[in-house]
Amino acid sequence: MPLYFEDFTPGRRFTSPAATLSEGQIMDFAFAYDPQPFHIDKHAADNPYGGIIASGFQTLAVAFRMFYQANIINACSMGSPGMDELRWLRPVRPGDSLHVEAEVLEQRPSSKKPDRGTVIIGYEVVNQESEVVMTFRCVHIFRKTPERP
Repeated sequence: MPLYFEDFTPGRRFTSPAATLSEGQIMDFAFAYDPQPFHIDKHAADNPYGGIIASGFQTLAVAFRMFYQANIINACSMGSPGMDELRWLRPVRPGDSLHVEAEVLEQRPSSKKPDRGTVIIGYEVVNQESEVVMTFRCVHIFRKTPERP
């Protein structure tokens, strides 16, 4: 059943399925978008992190993909004006299996556009050891439930 603005009440929680990142995926993303040595060079990565780690930008992109594939916001999403408080708390390593845990923090109907509202969701990206590797808050614009004829 599709979810709409009214379904995102403060305190409601959602969990996505998991995704595992391979070394190849990490390095491919890094070569294209974040070619810092600790993402693409095993020898350079040994010093600060003890091996290759994923780009935080990749972790963010994978988190969004997992949440969207869970079909939570698909029917109602009208985009987002941005996010706040993005934090990379722990390195993501090849073979890590990540999932998203999200909680609705705020819900406000639009005062100017009656077909939508703003929902703020707090996200945690969690690895297979139950360690939080990344957190962020996203401001979403969600469509209200369509009127039925």
